[in-house]
Amino acid sequence: MNSHPRHARVVLLTGPSGSGKSSLAARTGLPVLQLDDFYKEAGDPTLPLLPDGSGTDWDSPQSWHADAAVEAIEALCRTGRTTVPVYSIASSARIGEEALDIGHAPLFIAEGVFAADIVDRCRELDLLEDALCLRGRPAVTFRRRLLRDLHEGRKSVRVLVRRGWRLMRAERGIVARQTALGAHPCGKQEAYARIVTAAAEQAPMAIQPASTATTN
Repeated sequence: MNSHPRHARVVLLTGPSGSGKSSLAARTGLPVLQLDDFYKEAGDPTLPLLPDGSGTDWDSPQSWHADAAVEAIEALCRTGRTTVPVYSIASSARIGEEALDIGHAPLFIAEGVFAADIVDRCRELDLLEDALCLRGRPAVTFRRRLLRDLHEGRKSVRVLVRRGWRLMRAERGIVARQTALGAHPCGKQEAYARIVTAAAEQAPMAIQPASTATTN
């Protein structure tokens, strides 16, 4: 166990791409660390390939800098501030960096598709408050993900549709894997309730009551 004083604790929020992690995190009103900003850049020789060799497997945890993500979480938990990368999914590249300061918040959310992969490390460092995996209906997730990715211009339509079908077929396995890594599987309402309860236990005024944060 790390002997350094702790400033805050983290809730790791994971789930399949398009499951609603970002909207739920925003709904809580807590500070949020976007773990998807820790993707590796195109051209990195350690990037994994799709089984058919047709391109990079961006849905593999090997496409992500887990060590850097843990370092950022630990810095926020110990000091309340860190510097994080700004990543463009459309260009598969880092386009800058920015300071993240959670102030005096005793709890923050780190959300991303690979959050479950660092559950054990955050627990060993005595940083973890909770780990949650959003689950839902694969068809709904597929539609939400496709509309989001098209709106943001993340990749070509062909790539997004092909990836979407692949992820929809794999969704139950993705949730099972994240659950096996230590994330509690649940719907949005249960996840929100657990986060609200954790925030209230850390500091009763950490976030607004649920009735004021239900418009998203």
